[in-house]
Amino acid sequence: MRLSDWQHEVQAYLLNPDAQPNPALQASLLGSAALSAEQGLAIYHNAYRARLLEALRGDYPAVHDWLGDEEFDALALAYLSAHPSQHFSLRWLGAQLADFIDGYLVPAQAAPLSELARLEWAFTLAFDAVYAPPLSLTQMAELPAEDWPTLQVRLLPSVQWRECRHNSLAIWRACKEQGEFPGSQLLSEGEVCLIWREQLITRYRSLATDEAAALQGMTQQGWSFAELCAQLSELGEQAPVQAVTWLRQWLSDGLLKRHPTG
Repeated sequence: MRLSDWQHEVQAYLLNPDAQPNPALQASLLGSAALSAEQGLAIYHNAYRARLLEALRGDYPAVHDWLGDEEFDALALAYLSAHPSQHFSLRWLGAQLADFIDGYLVPAQAAPLSELARLEWAFTLAFDAVYAPPLSLTQMAELPAEDWPTLQVRLLPSVQWRECRHNSLAIWRACKEQGEFPGSQLLSEGEVCLIWREQLITRYRSLATDEAAALQGMTQQGWSFAELCAQLSELGEQAPVQAVTWLRQWLSDGLLKRHPTG
């Protein structure tokens, strides 16, 4: 058997849920008095799958905490069967878990669980995102007055925007703080959760509906600062004050970069 063929056989064996090796693969290995080739392969097979499960538990601690060991492992093994590891790094192993949950469970069960999974994955994405320097309060203070009306901003690469219809953030927080599981609940009003990285620390906070709409307008719809003020026209003379208050908060959080045309 050529080396490349042997490597293919080992890979196929590790990815197969069945721990029974191909006869050709087993015949290519020598056992010992203490450990047969089949036993050695079984240990390797189990250790590989255990490492994958460990990685998924690490990426999704709140989902794991909710389901418990047995149900989480059943979900994870079904996921790994449908989406075997394709990357040299385990970093990307769980990238499709939330989508898989949507098809694996009935909708009523899937909706809150996949939402929680997407929230947890957002923390991973935020932490690993490429660095970009945030627009600072000092830079804004130096901005000429005539440039303020046309100012445009965008979110930094690490900023993740998640809209939650369930109390996913409360469940995640309870797991993080090792508190009592609060139970899954449908919120009376959805909430936007922002997740981002500040140096080597991941931050998060929820946004009220009006602030979320304002931030979305500026960073995703391309509003200028003048257009933001116009959107707040019902506030009258307080519109610029509210706009500046939000902008200062976003800058303090370290969420924004200046758009080149702004």
